[in-house]
Amino acid sequence: MHFYRDLINKIANSEQLGVHLCRIAIAVVFLWIGWLKFIPYEADSIVPFVANSPFMSWLYNDPANYLQYMNHEGALMPAHRLWHEANNTYGYSNGLGVVEIAFALLLLSHYISPKAGFVGALLCFLTPFVTYTFLIFTPETWVHGADAHTGFPYLSGAGRLVLKDIMMLACGFVAMVDSAKVIRKQGLRSPKAA
Repeated sequence: MHFYRDLINKIANSEQLGVHLCRIAIAVVFLWIGWLKFIPYEADSIVPFVANSPFMSWLYNDPANYLQYMNHEGALMPAHRLWHEANNTYGYSNGLGVVEIAFALLLLSHYISPKAGFVGALLCFLTPFVTYTFLIFTPETWVHGADAHTGFPYLSGAGRLVLKDIMMLACGFVAMVDSAKVIRKQGLRSPKAA
Protein backbone atom coordinates (compact mmCIF):
# COMPACT_ATOMS: atom_id res chain seq x y z
CA MET A 1 0.00 0.00 0.00
CA HIS A 2 2.92 2.33 0.81
CA PHE A 3 4.42 1.68 -2.66
CA TYR A 4 1.10 2.44 -4.35
CA ARG A 5 0.70 5.75 -2.45
CA ASP A 6 4.28 6.77 -3.27
CA LEU A 7 3.77 5.91 -6.94
CA ILE A 8 0.55 7.93 -7.10
CA ASN A 9 2.24 10.92 -5.42
CA LYS A 10 5.25 10.72 -7.74
CA ILE A 11 3.08 10.59 -10.85
CA ALA A 12 0.78 13.32 -9.56
CA ASN A 13 3.82 15.60 -9.21
CA SER A 14 5.16 14.80 -12.70
CA GLU A 15 2.96 17.18 -14.70
CA GLN A 16 5.94 19.04 -16.17
CA LEU A 17 7.48 15.77 -17.35
CA GLY A 18 4.22 15.06 -19.17
CA VAL A 19 4.43 18.45 -20.90
CA HIS A 20 8.00 17.74 -22.04
CA LEU A 21 6.96 14.30 -23.28
CA CYS A 22 4.10 15.84 -25.29
CA ARG A 23 6.44 18.39 -26.85
CA ILE A 24 9.09 15.79 -27.67
CA ALA A 25 6.53 13.31 -29.06
CA ILE A 26 5.14 15.88 -31.48
CA ALA A 27 8.64 16.94 -32.52
CA VAL A 28 9.68 13.33 -33.20
CA VAL A 29 6.61 12.77 -35.40
CA PHE A 30 7.05 16.01 -37.37
CA LEU A 31 10.83 15.59 -37.75
CA TRP A 32 10.65 11.97 -38.85
CA ILE A 33 7.66 12.28 -41.16
CA GLY A 34 8.95 15.63 -42.42
CA TRP A 35 12.25 14.01 -43.34
CA LEU A 36 10.41 11.14 -45.06
CA LYS A 37 8.55 13.66 -47.25
CA PHE A 38 11.82 13.95 -49.22
CA ILE A 39 11.67 10.21 -50.07
CA PRO A 40 9.56 9.23 -53.11
CA TYR A 41 7.58 6.43 -51.41
CA GLU A 42 6.29 8.83 -48.72
CA ALA A 43 5.47 11.47 -51.34
CA ASP A 44 3.58 8.82 -53.32
CA SER A 45 1.59 7.81 -50.24
CA ILE A 46 0.08 11.28 -49.67
CA VAL A 47 -1.13 11.67 -53.26
CA PRO A 48 -4.77 10.65 -52.59
CA PHE A 49 -5.03 13.19 -49.76
CA VAL A 50 -3.63 16.08 -51.79
CA ALA A 51 -5.33 15.14 -55.08
CA ASN A 52 -8.79 15.03 -53.46
CA SER A 53 -8.39 18.09 -51.28
CA PRO A 54 -10.23 21.20 -52.50
CA PHE A 55 -7.59 23.21 -50.60
CA MET A 56 -4.45 21.50 -51.96
CA SER A 57 -5.21 19.76 -55.25
CA TRP A 58 -4.23 22.87 -57.21
CA LEU A 59 -0.64 22.23 -56.10
CA TYR A 60 -0.56 19.16 -58.36
CA ASN A 61 -0.45 19.46 -62.15
CA ASP A 62 -2.75 16.48 -62.79
CA PRO A 63 -4.64 15.56 -59.62
CA ALA A 64 -7.56 13.92 -61.43
CA ASN A 65 -5.48 11.01 -62.80
CA TYR A 66 -3.63 9.93 -59.65
CA LEU A 67 -5.34 6.53 -59.24
CA GLN A 68 -3.68 4.91 -62.24
CA TYR A 69 -0.23 6.03 -61.03
CA MET A 70 -0.40 4.96 -57.39
CA ASN A 71 2.77 3.32 -56.12
CA HIS A 72 2.59 0.87 -53.25
CA GLU A 73 5.26 1.10 -50.56
CA GLY A 74 8.37 -0.78 -51.61
CA ALA A 75 7.31 -1.00 -55.29
CA LEU A 76 9.43 0.71 -57.91
CA MET A 77 7.51 1.58 -61.05
CA PRO A 78 9.65 3.97 -63.14
CA ALA A 79 6.74 5.03 -65.38
CA HIS A 80 4.71 5.98 -62.32
CA ARG A 81 7.64 7.90 -60.87
CA LEU A 82 7.90 9.89 -64.11
CA TRP A 83 4.22 10.79 -63.86
CA HIS A 84 4.71 11.88 -60.23
CA GLU A 85 7.64 14.08 -61.26
CA ALA A 86 5.46 15.73 -63.93
CA ASN A 87 2.56 16.00 -61.46
CA ASN A 88 4.70 17.92 -58.91
CA THR A 89 4.13 15.14 -56.38
CA TYR A 90 7.74 15.32 -55.23
CA GLY A 91 8.02 19.10 -55.30
CA TYR A 92 4.91 19.46 -53.14
CA SER A 93 6.08 16.73 -50.77
CA ASN A 94 9.50 18.36 -50.39
CA GLY A 95 7.83 21.66 -49.51
CA LEU A 96 5.58 19.92 -46.99
CA GLY A 97 8.64 18.25 -45.48
CA VAL A 98 10.26 21.64 -44.95
CA VAL A 99 7.07 22.90 -43.28
CA GLU A 100 6.79 19.88 -40.97
CA ILE A 101 10.45 20.11 -39.93
CA ALA A 102 10.04 23.85 -39.32
CA PHE A 103 7.01 23.18 -37.09
CA ALA A 104 9.07 20.70 -35.03
CA LEU A 105 12.01 23.07 -34.69
CA LEU A 106 9.73 25.94 -33.69
CA LEU A 107 8.05 23.71 -31.12
CA LEU A 108 11.40 22.64 -29.66
CA SER A 109 12.64 26.23 -29.63
CA HIS A 110 10.41 26.71 -26.57
CA TYR A 111 13.46 25.91 -24.46
CA ILE A 112 15.29 28.92 -25.94
CA SER A 113 12.37 31.18 -26.82
CA PRO A 114 8.97 30.38 -25.31
CA LYS A 115 7.34 32.79 -27.80
CA ALA A 116 8.70 30.86 -30.77
CA GLY A 117 7.76 27.64 -28.98
CA PHE A 118 4.23 28.96 -28.56
CA VAL A 119 4.00 29.59 -32.30
CA GLY A 120 5.29 26.07 -33.00
CA ALA A 121 2.81 24.55 -30.55
CA LEU A 122 -0.03 26.56 -32.09
CA LEU A 123 0.88 25.34 -35.58
CA CYS A 124 1.07 21.73 -34.34
CA PHE A 125 -2.31 22.19 -32.62
CA LEU A 126 -3.89 23.57 -35.81
CA THR A 127 -2.46 20.93 -38.18
CA PRO A 128 -5.11 18.27 -37.39
CA PHE A 129 -7.86 20.67 -38.40
CA VAL A 130 -6.35 20.52 -41.90
CA THR A 131 -5.71 16.78 -41.90
CA TYR A 132 -9.24 15.97 -40.71
CA THR A 133 -10.60 17.45 -43.93
CA PHE A 134 -9.06 14.38 -45.60
CA LEU A 135 -11.73 12.25 -43.90
CA ILE A 136 -14.34 14.26 -45.79
CA PHE A 137 -12.68 14.54 -49.19
CA THR A 138 -10.46 11.46 -49.60
CA PRO A 139 -12.33 8.27 -50.58
CA GLU A 140 -9.28 6.17 -49.63
CA THR A 141 -9.80 6.98 -45.93
CA TRP A 142 -12.85 4.67 -45.78
CA VAL A 143 -13.16 0.94 -46.40
CA HIS A 144 -14.84 0.15 -49.73
CA GLY A 145 -15.81 -3.25 -50.99
CA ALA A 146 -18.32 -6.10 -50.89
CA ASP A 147 -18.06 -6.54 -47.11
CA ALA A 148 -20.93 -5.11 -45.07
CA HIS A 149 -18.35 -3.03 -43.17
CA THR A 150 -17.80 -0.27 -45.73
CA GLY A 151 -18.00 3.51 -45.56
CA PHE A 152 -18.51 5.40 -42.31
CA PRO A 153 -17.40 4.54 -39.57
CA TYR A 154 -15.03 1.93 -41.05
CA LEU A 155 -11.70 3.64 -41.48
CA SER A 156 -9.12 2.25 -43.89
CA GLY A 157 -5.41 2.27 -43.09
CA ALA A 158 -5.23 5.78 -44.53
CA GLY A 159 -8.19 6.88 -42.41
CA ARG A 160 -6.68 5.44 -39.24
CA LEU A 161 -3.48 7.34 -40.05
CA VAL A 162 -5.49 10.58 -40.17
CA LEU A 163 -7.53 9.81 -37.05
CA LYS A 164 -4.42 9.53 -34.85
CA ASP A 165 -3.82 13.26 -35.37
CA ILE A 166 -6.23 13.88 -32.52
CA MET A 167 -3.27 13.08 -30.25
CA MET A 168 -1.26 15.74 -32.09
CA LEU A 169 -4.03 18.23 -31.39
CA ALA A 170 -4.10 17.36 -27.68
CA CYS A 171 -0.32 17.37 -27.23
CA GLY A 172 -0.04 20.60 -29.23
CA PHE A 173 -2.54 22.19 -26.89
CA VAL A 174 -0.62 21.02 -23.81
CA ALA A 175 2.62 22.44 -25.25
CA MET A 176 0.87 25.69 -26.20
CA VAL A 177 -0.51 26.13 -22.67
CA ASP A 178 2.94 25.48 -21.20
CA SER A 179 4.60 28.05 -23.48
CA ALA A 180 1.87 30.57 -22.65
CA LYS A 181 2.47 30.06 -18.92
CA VAL A 182 6.21 30.65 -19.34
CA ILE A 183 5.59 33.76 -21.47
CA ARG A 184 3.17 35.11 -18.88
CA LYS A 185 5.60 34.37 -16.06
CA GLN A 186 8.46 36.09 -17.91
CA GLY A 187 6.20 39.09 -18.56
CA LEU A 188 5.47 39.43 -14.85
CA ARG A 189 9.20 39.46 -14.04
CA SER A 190 10.15 42.05 -16.65
CA PRO A 191 10.31 45.68 -15.51
CA LYS A 192 7.31 47.78 -16.51
CA ALA A 193 7.85 50.45 -19.13
CA ALA A 194 7.81 53.96 -17.81
